Amino acid sequence: MIDKKAANKAAKIADTKVAEDRGESPFSMEPMLPSEGGPKYDEITDLVVELTSCSTDLRSKLPKGVVEALADLVRAMNCYYSNLIEGHDTHPIDIERAMRSDYSNDPKKRDLQLEARAHIEVQAWIDAGGLREHVKLSSAVLDIHKRFCEKLPDDLLWVENPETGEKIKVIPGELRHRDVKVGHHVAISPGALPRFLDRFDEAYDRLGKTRRIISAATSHHRLLWLHPFLDGNGRVARLLSYGLLHDVLDTGGIWSIARGLARNEADYKKHLAACDSTRRGDMDGRGNLSEGALREFTKFFLQICIDQVIFMRGLVEPEKLRARILDWAEKEPDLPPRSSVVLEAVLFRGELPRSDVAALLQVADRSARRVTSALLDKGVLTSASPKANLKLTFPAALAHEWMPGLFPEKKD
Repeated sequence: MIDKKAANKAAKIADTKVAEDRGESPFSMEPMLPSEGGPKYDEITDLVVELTSCSTDLRSKLPKGVVEALADLVRAMNCYYSNLIEGHDTHPIDIERAMRSDYSNDPKKRDLQLEARAHIEVQAWIDAGGLREHVKLSSAVLDIHKRFCEKLPDDLLWVENPETGEKIKVIPGELRHRDVKVGHHVAISPGALPRFLDRFDEAYDRLGKTRRIISAATSHHRLLWLHPFLDGNGRVARLLSYGLLHDVLDTGGIWSIARGLARNEADYKKHLAACDSTRRGDMDGRGNLSEGALREFTKFFLQICIDQVIFMRGLVEPEKLRARILDWAEKEPDLPPRSSVVLEAVLFRGELPRSDVAALLQVADRSARRVTSALLDKGVLTSASPKANLKLTFPAALAHEWMPGLFPEKKD
């Protein structure tokens, strides 16, 4: 057994003392973006135009109340798939339970629920404009890591050196002080990180819209190449990319790339590894790393985004979504008759005053309250207070019926 208190203190001290700087030049991380006017650059800009168009079209089709409800479900979906890439399988139904502080009695499952809750809370902060609090992108990276890791259970804050068996404590928001190796890639020395993060900011801050969208892909790899933290780099990179796209495209949080990356994990990791490679001759850009590989990853990344927007657009196509929700309501034995009428009204308008329910159903207030209460109890409607408007929710437990294919159905 590890004496966590003693080991924690020792690890912090040891990790702080070892911060070697081998003098690497930030040039070794170049190029930071594909060259404008370079080979196939027009293919990248075409993808940016397509992504911008289809993302705007998706959001414009939905009432504000439906966008907010869908964003809540997408947070759980994004969390599920991003953690799945790291080998942590926490179903969105269990994530929803964690958000209600309903945790498993199994310590390992409880830890994963707490991890998922941390991820959800960071994404909610991003959705509320959290990244815009930071002038520098690197400070946003540090903040994401801090917000995520400080909410993790202690058991998930320890990493083990596979060669020595040494256990080291991850400090939320703190750059690593040890050398790391990921696959065949040996990351830069820890002491060089501040210098490279300065270049990271210089390259990715204050970009125009098109280059900002492209940077959601390129900064994703370059951050992983730096590997600034002992652990959590993958989740931080995906949250950063999500946040950049959320802000520049005003997505409303109703789609996410994480599902596409997880469903194409082998290609995702293959592209990342290719981007680690050095320049492949005089026709492969002017930096140290392969510009061709970065360009191909950017195209892959943007196409995955487009695929996910198209997928979500198909799920929320108004008539099909309406049909699935109303079909569920008609078949649900615990709902009073004509509950589907209320759901349809909320779906169409985005929200519904409680006082409108009786007139909508042409029933007495008491009967209207019974319908409203049943829908609230089922978790398909929500309300900020007993007198506030009714809004739609998308429960994870009903996703296989309302939003089929969003994530796998939970199997007990």
